[in-house]
Amino acid sequence: MTETVLLNNVDHADIRVDTSRSARFGDSVNQVEVLPTEFELVQREYPIFFRKDSEDAYQAVALLGFDRDENLFLGEQGWRGDYVPAILARGPFSIGLSRTAGDTEATPEPKIHIDLDDPRVGREEGEPVFLPQGGLSPYLERMSEVLRLIYSGVAMRGAMFEAFAAHDLIEPATVEIEIDDARRYNLSGYHTINKERFAQLDGAALEQLQRAGFLGAAFFALASLGNIHRLIALKNRKHHGQ
Repeated sequence: MTETVLLNNVDHADIRVDTSRSARFGDSVNQVEVLPTEFELVQREYPIFFRKDSEDAYQAVALLGFDRDENLFLGEQGWRGDYVPAILARGPFSIGLSRTAGDTEATPEPKIHIDLDDPRVGREEGEPVFLPQGGLSPYLERMSEVLRLIYSGVAMRGAMFEAFAAHDLIEPATVEIEIDDARRYNLSGYHTINKERFAQLDGAALEQLQRAGFLGAAFFALASLGNIHRLIALKNRKHHGQ
């Protein structure tokens, strides 16, 4: 159950948010959608793959674990990485389109909403959302940046995959992981950038991708695949209780 409302500094003046990372807040997932606007940050720590959603459209995901509900970056002391993907980092906040109060003719604009039923939201503990005098707290300022990144990334997502498909860059990915003799994983349904085809693009194609803003995204997606080795190392540490 959710109670998502437009955030304001009158009704929510004393709202606080628990910013810890834990399974009870929905962080125990083995993958999370990531957006073109955060690829540069994501690729430093997580493998990026593409997969089809329920509507048969591509989305990019950061792989966080191998087993169901396994997030190898989530430990007893919180998140084991420098960057938390935006969809998880946003916590109880979201962007919704709203008009200014009393102006029924205005075009709806993106504004911050909050889910008051989210277990992170309270009035006793956590980071304050607003300052005592009503201004945005440093925490809400950070969340505003995260939400802007998500909002812009969602708008770019479809065009990015259309550009990749136009240059025939998307290919199925075979992800076969061997942890030890008893643990092997064959992950299906994933796609990635075809490295050879990408390397053979001519100048005109590269310029098209660059002008569209997606050349870097292709580079970042390819570079991210080296992080599979980090996932394997985290899996082994978990297996040995470290």
